[in-house]
Amino acid sequence: MTILSFAELAEKCKAQNKAIYEIAQDEEACLSGDSIDVIRLRVLEDLLAMKQAVKNGLKSTEKAISGWCGDDCVKLPERFKKRAALFGKTFEKITTYALATAEENLRMGRIAACPTAGSCGIVPSVIIAVAEEENISEAEQINGLLTAGIVGLLVSNKVQLAGAVAGCQAECGVASAMAAAALTQMLGGDTNEIIQAAALAMKNILGLTCDPVCGLVEVPCIKRNAFLAVHAVTAAELALCGVESKIPLDEVVDTLKITGQLMSPLLKETSQGGLAKTKTALALEEVLFKK
Repeated sequence: MTILSFAELAEKCKAQNKAIYEIAQDEEACLSGDSIDVIRLRVLEDLLAMKQAVKNGLKSTEKAISGWCGDDCVKLPERFKKRAALFGKTFEKITTYALATAEENLRMGRIAACPTAGSCGIVPSVIIAVAEEENISEAEQINGLLTAGIVGLLVSNKVQLAGAVAGCQAECGVASAMAAAALTQMLGGDTNEIIQAAALAMKNILGLTCDPVCGLVEVPCIKRNAFLAVHAVTAAELALCGVESKIPLDEVVDTLKITGQLMSPLLKETSQGGLAKTKTALALEEVLFKK
C-alpha cells in the first residue's frame, strides 16, 4: 500500500481526479497484479457473501451454545409489521440486517469480517439496506465496499483492529466509520464528504470498551452492531449536509490508538471489567460454566 494516511489519499484523489473507490481498486490491482475487473469481481464475491449472511440470519432462530442470543433478529420484523419504525423502512432494514448478520456469526455461519467478526453486521446492513430502499446498483454497492475497505485499511496501518488491542472502538467503531464512508460514496458524496463522514463516526465512538460477558462475542457485541450501523448513517447524513469534523481523520485515528493504549487491560476483551463483571454477568458466567 503506497498510501499511508487519509491526507495522502485525499491528495491522490485530487491529483488523479479519481474517487476514493477508484484509488482503492487501483492500489489493490497494483499489489495483486490483477486487473481492475478481477478486483471488482472479488469485491462482488464479498458483497454476495454479506447478502447471503443476512438471508441466513433472517430465517434462523437457532441460538448460540450459551443459549443467550440468536432469536432477537426475528422480533424486529414482527414488531414493524404492527407498527412501523419512527425512522422508516430503511431504519427497519438496517437494524434487522445488522442483527441478522451478527447472529449468523455466533452460529458459526459464513460471514464477511468487516473489519472483524464481532463487528460484521455494521457495513453489510448499511450497504444492503440502503441499496434496496434507494435502488442503488450493484456497481455502486461495490464502489461503496471498496471505499469502506480502504478506510479500514488505512486505520489498520496505525492500530490493530482488535478489541484486545484497543477496545471495541477498534472494531465496531472502525466498522461504523467504514460504513459511513461507504454510504456517503453510494449517495454521491465527494472525497472530502466521505472522509468527513468517517471522521464524524469514529470520533464519536472513541473510548468504547470491549467487555464481552463470559468472553463470548455475544453480549454486548451483537446489539452494538445495530446501534453503530445507525450511527454510521447519522455520520453520512451530517457529512452530506456539509458538516465537518474539526479534528482531521488522521488525528482521530491517532487518538483512537492513544485511547487504546491508555485503556485498562481489564476493558480490552479480557472480560475482567466493565459489563463482563456486573452482577448479572457473573450469574450468567456461573450458569454457563456449570453446563
